[in-house]
Amino acid sequence: MNFIIIGCGRVGAGLVRPLHQRGHTVVLVDNDPAVRVSLGTGFHEHTIIGSALDRETLLQAGITRADGLAAVTGSDEVNIVTACLARHVFRVPRVVARLYDPHKAEVYRRLGLQTINPATWGIARIAELLSYAQLHPTASLGSGEVDLIETEVPSLLVGRTVNDVTIPGEVHVAAISRQGRTLLPTLGTTFSPGDLVHLIVLTTAAKRAEALFAEA
Repeated sequence: MNFIIIGCGRVGAGLVRPLHQRGHTVVLVDNDPAVRVSLGTGFHEHTIIGSALDRETLLQAGITRADGLAAVTGSDEVNIVTACLARHVFRVPRVVARLYDPHKAEVYRRLGLQTINPATWGIARIAELLSYAQLHPTASLGSGEVDLIETEVPSLLVGRTVNDVTIPGEVHVAAISRQGRTLLPTLGTTFSPGDLVHLIVLTTAAKRAEALFAEA
């Protein structure tokens, strides 16, 4: 897949390696020529120096064939304008914009833009990590509203079914790892000793999920 990253700060530069490791093509766009020096010689050909608000710069970066774009400059205005151009003018399928002002997030969400607020997301993640005593969060989806969680099935749930721990719209069993294999369960799947359960949990339902998997 082809991705464009707007802004080569710590976040932008940090995205390069994991995306490359997954086999994707990445083009960085920044208006500071010094970014080529900071990235090293191996990435010069994938860096475009210019304004992300300039149509020609975006075309040079390959926006017409991009599968996704992340706008992560230090400016909310630049990030949102670039994201709007990518989403609504060039029809880029996946667009994410970093947004420092959380009060604007809902407005942009209605425009079809996925926004990430570092402070809000960080606060939520710290609170969750401190609060989850038994459940282990492995990933966060969206802006932190949904978590992927792993937990070993407690003895009291052995022999019970997935349906017994499902709360529609709040807690769902996404997968079960058992004896070296991972399966996609149905509501009738029963838990076995040693099962590692992968849950999808609404963050506001974290306590309910913890109660379901607590050992009495």
